[in-house]
Amino acid sequence: MKNSILLIVTFLVASIAIGQDRKQKDTEWEQKFEQLGTLLPTPNVYRTASGAPGHQYWQQKADYKMKIVLDDNNQTITGSETITYYNNSPDDLEYLWVQLDQNMRARDSDSPLIGQSSMRDTLSAFAVFRLTGDEAYDGGFKIKSVKSAGKDMAYMINKTMMRLDLEKPLKSGENMTFSIDWMYNINNRMTDGGRSGLEYFEEEDNYLYTIAQFFPRMAVYIDNEGWQNKQFLGRGEFALTFGDYEVDLTVPSDFIVGATGVLQNPKEVLTEEQMERFEQAKKSYDEPVIIVTEKEAKKNEKTKATGTKTWKFKAENVRDYGFCASRKFIWDAMAVKLENGSEPLAMSYYPKEGNPLWEEWSTYAVAQTLKTYSKFTIDYPYPVAISVHTASIGMEYPMICFNYGRPQPDGSYTDRLKHGMISVIIHEVGHNFFPMIINSDERQWTWMDEGLNTFVQYLTEQEFADSYLDYEYPSRRGPAANIVPYMSGERGLVRPIMTNSEQIRQFGSNAYAKPATALNLLRTTVMGPELFDKAFKTYAQRWAFKHPTPADLFRTMEDASAVDLDWFWRGWFYGTDYVDVDLANVRWFQMQTEENGLETKNIKGAGQGIDGQNDGKKDFGSDPQPFVFQEWNGGFGEYRQSMDQSKIKQSAKGKNFYELTLKNQGGLVTPIIIQWTYVDGTTELEKIPAEIWKMDEKEVTKVFMKDKEVAKIVIDPNEMTADAYTDNNVFPRTDEGDRFEQFKEGQD
Repeated sequence: MKNSILLIVTFLVASIAIGQDRKQKDTEWEQKFEQLGTLLPTPNVYRTASGAPGHQYWQQKADYKMKIVLDDNNQTITGSETITYYNNSPDDLEYLWVQLDQNMRARDSDSPLIGQSSMRDTLSAFAVFRLTGDEAYDGGFKIKSVKSAGKDMAYMINKTMMRLDLEKPLKSGENMTFSIDWMYNINNRMTDGGRSGLEYFEEEDNYLYTIAQFFPRMAVYIDNEGWQNKQFLGRGEFALTFGDYEVDLTVPSDFIVGATGVLQNPKEVLTEEQMERFEQAKKSYDEPVIIVTEKEAKKNEKTKATGTKTWKFKAENVRDYGFCASRKFIWDAMAVKLENGSEPLAMSYYPKEGNPLWEEWSTYAVAQTLKTYSKFTIDYPYPVAISVHTASIGMEYPMICFNYGRPQPDGSYTDRLKHGMISVIIHEVGHNFFPMIINSDERQWTWMDEGLNTFVQYLTEQEFADSYLDYEYPSRRGPAANIVPYMSGERGLVRPIMTNSEQIRQFGSNAYAKPATALNLLRTTVMGPELFDKAFKTYAQRWAFKHPTPADLFRTMEDASAVDLDWFWRGWFYGTDYVDVDLANVRWFQMQTEENGLETKNIKGAGQGIDGQNDGKKDFGSDPQPFVFQEWNGGFGEYRQSMDQSKIKQSAKGKNFYELTLKNQGGLVTPIIIQWTYVDGTTELEKIPAEIWKMDEKEVTKVFMKDKEVAKIVIDPNEMTADAYTDNNVFPRTDEGDRFEQFKEGQD
């Protein structure tokens, strides 16, 4: 009966003279709640309408056996690989496509041609170098041979892609094996840039190598696109096929090597003491064990061995491969216990230049990343996770990543550098999950790996602070308020999240920060953590070791939560609107009774709100505006007969009715979070779902009944919706003159 009374009171209040003087506004309907069906690909047997892989889902596989030689005297990589390619598709393939990413650095590369440049009155040496290029450097793959069954294969190189023509089609269900021999000159990452390369330490004439994209890699052949053969221009990263790797890395005998996979011959490449420490690290869960000490690394730096050693690694079900090598490396490791019982090793490799910062924090950051990401996605499936220190970089590959964070020469460092290093390590180790396991197409959709990863990075930073710090972590991306300057900025510089990698402006804000913020807002403000976490984990579990698309994410989040989110994806991912909710008007009412003596003629204009009708006070007025309770004698007799109108009247007696008019100034529909502050000093937080904008995307009016008199109303008080302009979120409005007087008083 109580619910029925409240329902009828609401109906009556909405029906009386409160809104009779209002004219219906004509507004342009922008279909902000229209379903996404017409924008998303049609479901099929490979990808279902639920967002899950279909019953005929398939994907290709490519296994690699490689022998790699790193020449420290000439800074070259020489390689020989045998690829076994499995055609699991329903299609017969007449040719294969192989990625040659190093060709981005070839002399005929398109990358420097498409980059814009301009002149200034003064140019630094670095700026001039960028314009002139390194004429001495001869980059790109030098392909020596491509063979199958001992016979030369016909091939054609188109910039960063190589097509292998087959004598006969590779039929569905078949596999074939072929080999490629190649070499290339390693780029100096500090001058030529790049995701991998060498860093030279002039003082002791040593190199630190972080090596990736160093071998010809199979392109992806996929159900929704066919061959992914978009050229590598430098920004759009990688779409790659899963497979198993056996890799022999031959380096100078005094080098320490870290790589994707499990070291197969530790006794051949480590000393007895190092082996003992290595085994000890596998049982150390609270702190890292130093396997190669700083003293040993410094000793290695002073002399250069003439011989070589071969480090052998194996990796299963990975989509790429990377390694690091240097005689400068310190190496530490610790085990991490996960919920499924697995105990991967968190490891760090760093030169003395990284200490003391790296020894203090790196491996702890790796360990926390594995724990938090495993909780929100899937348990980390690989045996190791490695963080490698080198200057000015953050880049990821399966089980290994390269990260910045170098103290001053005297070992000192700021909190800003510490937090920057920890954040980069969390981010790059987190890439093991997005996209190394949940394997989206980075070449097309940067946000699917960078944005999702940045979101879980934010969650990890908060848990890292809980575990290791005694203060709140200063996360740069994730909190809703931090994205406001970008979203409300100059319209011509803003692109939808759903934009190809090569066309994004303000790359970090668009591909990293905005999708991370969107997911954080979706979790905290729209869905709630419990519902969001279950749906997000469902997406991770469904698409682990597969190739998801944006539609698979969008559909899964709705399918696993029973929440219609099409309005959210449409606004945050397909649009460039921003949030700006204007609390445009507030009116205060009470029911007229003999006891309170409210008479309309005595309080003319009271309760008119901030629209200029309230004597310029811009507040609630001294008294509420009355409404008259009227007995219902009209139609719908069955309702009239079933309700006790005297009880309804009694339930409204003494209550305060507040009519709020809200305008959507920014265009992006959003939930409305209202903080009510009452005259007695107490507060109440109330959330209205975004669907309140369904009938009118520009302006809505809603009445709230409160027991107590309201002194102040604030929209989004805790900055949870990314509202761009907060001056219009408050009632009563803060008068500009009053604020000036307050400023003067503060100065005095």
